[in-house]
Amino acid sequence: MSDIEERHANRMQRKKALIDAKIEAAQIERGVLVVTTGNGKGKSSSGFGMVARALGHGMKVGVVQFIKGAQSTGEEQFFRRFPDEVIYRVMGEGFTWETQDRARDIAKAQTAWDEARKFLSDENIGLVLLDELNIALKLHYLEVDTVLADIAARPAHQHVVVTGRGAPEALVAAADTVTDMTPIKHAFAAGIKAQPGIEW
Repeated sequence: MSDIEERHANRMQRKKALIDAKIEAAQIERGVLVVTTGNGKGKSSSGFGMVARALGHGMKVGVVQFIKGAQSTGEEQFFRRFPDEVIYRVMGEGFTWETQDRARDIAKAQTAWDEARKFLSDENIGLVLLDELNIALKLHYLEVDTVLADIAARPAHQHVVVTGRGAPEALVAAADTVTDMTPIKHAFAAGIKAQPGIEW
């Protein structure tokens, strides 16, 4: 074995020991609250990836989209193929700069939260995706304390995924896992139009 191979093998052995110890120490099993936020691309995509993963494990899933809705997305078209496994609620009317009606946006967000609350109280639903909820919270369409209380009261095994820019500090503090999507480059900035299969 060469010196390079030996050093690599030693590093990997040490790394394996560290990771094995962390896995052994993580014995709590319960539903988690996952938040994906930030200005980069991929927040909803990550959430829908977890929806697919949950379905693969035989879970029932509830989806509420708080902002999107003016245009059908690829995710919606795909997951509506599984009506027995995915309950899909599109509650938004489009981006807030398009609707330009704060009172209407608040009413839509509150109606959407009523739907979310049904999922959060359903023992049969293993994962709830609250897509773009962060935007509704950031714009004060919903009260953060009410949202957090309803999430905290969910069944113990249920996972919740919240997406959208501008996650409020209280939600970040309450979450088990938080990822901030940081933009490096985006095709749109170079004049490339948003396209199906990539942006929606």
